[in-house]
Amino acid sequence: MPARRPAQSLTPADFYRAAQPALDWARAAVQQPRVGGQAWQVSDIIDHRGYQYVDLVMEGGGVLGIALVGYVYVLEQLNVRFLQLGGTSAGSINAMLMAAAGPVWDAKTEWLLTQLAAQDLYAFVDGDDDARDFAEVVLENGRLLKYFWKGAQVVDNFTEDLGLNPGHVFHAWVRGLLDERGIRRVADLNRLRTLAPVDGLRLRNGTPYAPGQPVRVAVVAADVTTESKAVFPEMAHLYYAQPEQVHPADFVRASMSIPFFFWPHTVGPLPGAGQPGGALWQDATGYCGLVPETVHFLDGGIMSNFPIDLFHQHYRVPNCPTLGIKLGLNRSRPNQLTKFTKLIGAMFDAARHVHDYDFIKRNPDFRLLVSYAETDQFNWLDFGLSDATKLELFAKGAAAAAKFVADFDWPGYRTLRQEMIKAYQMTDAMRPATGLT
Repeated sequence: MPARRPAQSLTPADFYRAAQPALDWARAAVQQPRVGGQAWQVSDIIDHRGYQYVDLVMEGGGVLGIALVGYVYVLEQLNVRFLQLGGTSAGSINAMLMAAAGPVWDAKTEWLLTQLAAQDLYAFVDGDDDARDFAEVVLENGRLLKYFWKGAQVVDNFTEDLGLNPGHVFHAWVRGLLDERGIRRVADLNRLRTLAPVDGLRLRNGTPYAPGQPVRVAVVAADVTTESKAVFPEMAHLYYAQPEQVHPADFVRASMSIPFFFWPHTVGPLPGAGQPGGALWQDATGYCGLVPETVHFLDGGIMSNFPIDLFHQHYRVPNCPTLGIKLGLNRSRPNQLTKFTKLIGAMFDAARHVHDYDFIKRNPDFRLLVSYAETDQFNWLDFGLSDATKLELFAKGAAAAAKFVADFDWPGYRTLRQEMIKAYQMTDAMRPATGLT
């Protein structure tokens, strides 16, 4: 097995320097003159601190999630803050840590970077020696014979544990970070994320913005036992007898259970096990069978790797946009399937992306909201990332944010949504007369 890399020595300042060209680009874009002399706008939700607020959905992508932090950093430097947060796998890690790091008006990047720079990501590969050896072969893109040789040594890992690595180290890391911020239960998270009029958020017309319930965090996991897309914490009542008492780190562990690489995350016994799920389960998931005793969760990416639809309201112009950040290019070139491993990867990617691509196709306005960090040249399972690669990933995310800032027109987007809603309403009105469904 290759020797472990030395302890990492990065600081937040190193990441900031890597992102400086993108930040300069974004700041220049903000200063560009606009129609009517208006300042740059990205939302109608603002506060007395000079911040504008948006929702954010982040794609899954293993260690490539460092690029997500670069995207957030540039927007925070432009006085953008984040309300509703959602994501899958790596996106769920970022979403939960950002939600727990402090009130919505606090910048989160420095704390996130401090934790990432201090953590040896390879420690998350916490299986036995055979599991680690096999993981190395996969990362090295080894020969087929070597796959079979090393694969034979981990048959018991798959048959007995359903995966190579327990994921205990990762789970403990996230749990410790949330504990550090005083978030040990869903109730703690809800308390932190409940806004009141005194917090100062308002619409541009002066109306106070205090929704009256916690600002949503949405972590997506795949319940493969009932074939359900689980969104936590809002669906925790299906799986836990006391959902308010669950540690939010459990949701993140469920969301990042990369198939075969990590053990599935198991939850049980479920409330009402052995009884019909009834309307409670049908309304939430569409499942109509008996409630199982236990369920297995895998990476939410196998069902929705970029759940950009989480906060979408079809018939309403939002007060703020739902921004999205994807890891990789926008299907700008075909996959080159020259190896068996490439075929397996392409098959997995097609399955995990198709739902999200379909949503964007049916809601073309989201093309204006989604940014793409160019991470295709990096391996999303390379938990042994070098310092230089971490900085490059951060800079890729920062560049994606700068491009968004340069291109996005909030007043124009609102007008587009108004016209789309009129079209939806006209179509709905025609259905009874035409028989359209």
